[in-house]
Amino acid sequence: MSKNGRVLLAMSGGVDSSVAAMLLKEDGFEVIGATMKVWDPSSYSFAKETKYSSPDFVSDARSVAEKLGIPHFVFDLTEEFDKIIISNFINEYMEGRTPNPCVVCNKHIKWGTLLQKAGQMDCQYVATGHYVKIRQENNRYIISKGKDQNKDQSYVLWGLSQENLSRTIFPLGDFSKTEIRKFAREFGINHIADKRESYDVCFIPDNDYRNFLVNKVKNFTQKIVPGNFVSVEGKVLGKHKGYPFYTVGQRKGLEIAVGHPLYVVEIIPESNTVILGVKEDLSKDTIQVDMYNLIKYRTLPENIDVVTKVRYKDKGTKSTITITEGEIKVDFLESVSAIAPGQSAVFYENDDVVGGGFIK
Repeated sequence: MSKNGRVLLAMSGGVDSSVAAMLLKEDGFEVIGATMKVWDPSSYSFAKETKYSSPDFVSDARSVAEKLGIPHFVFDLTEEFDKIIISNFINEYMEGRTPNPCVVCNKHIKWGTLLQKAGQMDCQYVATGHYVKIRQENNRYIISKGKDQNKDQSYVLWGLSQENLSRTIFPLGDFSKTEIRKFAREFGINHIADKRESYDVCFIPDNDYRNFLVNKVKNFTQKIVPGNFVSVEGKVLGKHKGYPFYTVGQRKGLEIAVGHPLYVVEIIPESNTVILGVKEDLSKDTIQVDMYNLIKYRTLPENIDVVTKVRYKDKGTKSTITITEGEIKVDFLESVSAIAPGQSAVFYENDDVVGGGFIK
């Protein structure tokens, strides 16, 4: 056993987790690499007709592990991933919401599975290449933004429990992406150092979620038919191709001409209706958040002032949050535009993650 203990590291074959392995080993940990295979393009009947290709992440991760002299294992989680993550992704769109698969995956697949495997392999800790920091304070494990604000990934980790965090190490929190690439080159893994960023949605590498839905949902074309675009005043403006093809805030691809820009304001799956309005119609002063998780505090302080992010690249808006009837009510100090149900609202106190939940 090493001086700092044994850690199971999620290795994706990218530069971040590869350098995380290097840093952990330098810090005296006994590192075991784990690559989670969560999707297989060859199992998609439509893969041959698209740009889908088999990823090389397994061989890349293995090559780095061999260079470091650490064990490397591959866990085939395609069945669990399909059952939990892809099913949730599809169901959310079919319910007129905009899903956030990374949040669900981090909680149920990455940490859920990683910690289970860690227990079986006598590992005290798990680690990932996320750009976030973690500390213990007031008997709580607290996530905060990483040094590289452009790469900060705290937004997608709000769902992790205190038990999850108590056994988690984030080696990259104090570094920038530029520094991480530099470390990789110095270590002699240039092909990894210069690797392009991963996909927004890992199982849709061509980023065409509409094509994914058409091909993955049984009898999609029978279930989803054209419906009405309706103005906020109730006037029928034209026909849409089917409500799952649209997201709140969308402006492009509506194929409606009224002399000024229109945006998707609301999606009503029950009547196959997509409500359109002007930009001002997208603004909201308050939202409700359910299925929330608190990280910094065991119970939410009264009238706490936070900055709320409603999407990954959102700069955030000052707000107050209160818990009522099992949900969090968010009151923004300034109106926020294009808030999509199904996305995550994440609350920050300075750089610390207070908690988060799903937007209703």
